[in-house]
Amino acid sequence: MTEPTNRAPTDAAPQPGRPAVPGAVDHMSDAAWDPHQYAVFAGHRGRPFADLLARVDARDPRLVADLGCGPGDLTVGLTQRWPGARVIGVDSSLEMLTKARTLDVDGRVEWVEAAAEDWDPTESGGPIDVILTNATLQWVPSHLRLIPSWLESLAPGGTFAMQVPSNFDAPSHRLMREVAARHPRADDLRPVLDRAQAVARPETYASLLLDLTPDVDVWQTTYEHVLPAEDGEPHPVLEWVRGTGLRPVLGVLDDEERDAFVADYERELEAAYPRRPFGVLFPFTRTFAVARTSR
Repeated sequence: MTEPTNRAPTDAAPQPGRPAVPGAVDHMSDAAWDPHQYAVFAGHRGRPFADLLARVDARDPRLVADLGCGPGDLTVGLTQRWPGARVIGVDSSLEMLTKARTLDVDGRVEWVEAAAEDWDPTESGGPIDVILTNATLQWVPSHLRLIPSWLESLAPGGTFAMQVPSNFDAPSHRLMREVAARHPRADDLRPVLDRAQAVARPETYASLLLDLTPDVDVWQTTYEHVLPAEDGEPHPVLEWVRGTGLRPVLGVLDDEERDAFVADYERELEAAYPRRPFGVLFPFTRTFAVARTSR
């Protein structure tokens, strides 16, 4: 969950705890990554990581880096998969890294606070055998430029594995943009929601990686998540995006504006994702890519 450091204002996303635009209200609890909120759907969020990891066939890596490690639970799991490896967890969010360190009771992971653009793999103490990045690069508009340098940092036979959400045209995100567009502060909200162009098409990732190595696997999966939806409780899709894509919006608005925005957005979600006896169906498409360098 890294965030860009040098980019045009139209691509800007707030850094944890900082106003998203000049003059914006600094709602620390709204704009910052919240490990508790992010973990509400931990099982659903963790499944793509497991599916990505299933395609990584590294047997005994010496050095593994998780770029955008978030709250660290999945990163700590890497120490069990590869008990002999040094594991590095990199994230730009101090809140997430604080949570990660509490989970790492054996001190097996080296936690590094850095944005993806600033992380230098050559400073990791040796060639890296595996670089994983899970649900992070959508926050990094420059990642197509960075990927070649990450592959170059790999040891011979090393693996680069990534997963990004590819659902920015889904109702959950389209409606967020529509509600923002009719909001009195639409001009302030537009930059923090203008992220969809950061995620490329699967064929773009495939072409980029195939220019660097012949061993490439790219695919998409759409998960039909079933989210619990109790009467009287907030809509579950609202709770899902509150931990991710809605954070920048909440960081821009003041209390009254925030409540009005959420109420308007939740009404739209109720129509787009109706509650049923079993809960709410939430389709979610993700793009995966795994590339292995030559030995």
